[in-house]
Amino acid sequence: MKIIGDSLPNIPWQEKPAGAGPLWRYTNNPIIGRDGNKRSNSVFNSAVVPYNGGFAGVFRCDSRSISMDIFAGFSDDGINWKIDDEPINLVGIEDEILRREYRYDPRVFYMEGKYYVTWCNGYHGPTIGMAYTTDFKTFTQMENAFLPFNRNGVMFPRKINGMYMMMSRPSDNGHTPFGDIFVSQSPDLTFWGKHRFMMSTVNGDTSAWQSTKIGPGPIPIETSEGWLMIYHGVITTCNGFVYRMGSALLDIDEPWRVKARTKDYILAPHELYECVGDVPNVVFPCAALTDAATGKIAIYYGCADTVTGIAFTTVEELLTYTREFSL
Repeated sequence: MKIIGDSLPNIPWQEKPAGAGPLWRYTNNPIIGRDGNKRSNSVFNSAVVPYNGGFAGVFRCDSRSISMDIFAGFSDDGINWKIDDEPINLVGIEDEILRREYRYDPRVFYMEGKYYVTWCNGYHGPTIGMAYTTDFKTFTQMENAFLPFNRNGVMFPRKINGMYMMMSRPSDNGHTPFGDIFVSQSPDLTFWGKHRFMMSTVNGDTSAWQSTKIGPGPIPIETSEGWLMIYHGVITTCNGFVYRMGSALLDIDEPWRVKARTKDYILAPHELYECVGDVPNVVFPCAALTDAATGKIAIYYGCADTVTGIAFTTVEELLTYTREFSL
């Protein structure tokens, strides 16, 4: 079981403590609190990548007026972050594309010489915004990928059979009480089609934690066994939604074909900072750093829609668990 990709010797890391599950939390979580920049009410559901020997990222910072926007940030070690005080200024060729309603829950990845960003973009309702950058200073906005309503747009980090591919979770205009994952394909990152169903929610008697809705999380990790995907699942309880994490193994050439998928969750809101916040009982993964040399994985996740944490695993640990406790 190997990660296909680059080595990352400075990946954030802590060894697995005795008795831990398939993911274990950083002991100094949360790594980013509410006050990530000068006006932030909360910093969560954000994405990071290796950059220039350190790390760069795009962060969801909700303001103290509770507006939602995305901000660039930088770190030497992937743990201590300096986030810009001003939101990302997107440039493009059409004012219609640049109109701003809201921006949240970004993902970031490197492909073909550029860093691409996807996020939930307000355009007469939520859809999937796209942009690219080379320096995390100038971001060029592209066409929205889909019609509203859609959330959780997560690209695969390379072409598959000559096509770009993106996972998404079609939705409604509110706090969607439903949701399955689909894969869409594009020859040029502008026109998207050939939509394929990937996977659905699960009957509550079988795996209740993912019975209301599901959505893709970090950029999928290419492995010797297929694409390793980390996702979130939601259950509706008497106290509202509860978000947990799961993992799935996807076919390398037809990633909408699920080879294995966890029946048991891999991480749930158990710690105080995951259970108490603006939206209680949420762990929401948006980014994963990987080291192909050692198989280490560091997952960045939003906690209670308020702060940011890290959890750790290895490719062997997570793939073994995914298969052992598969639906």
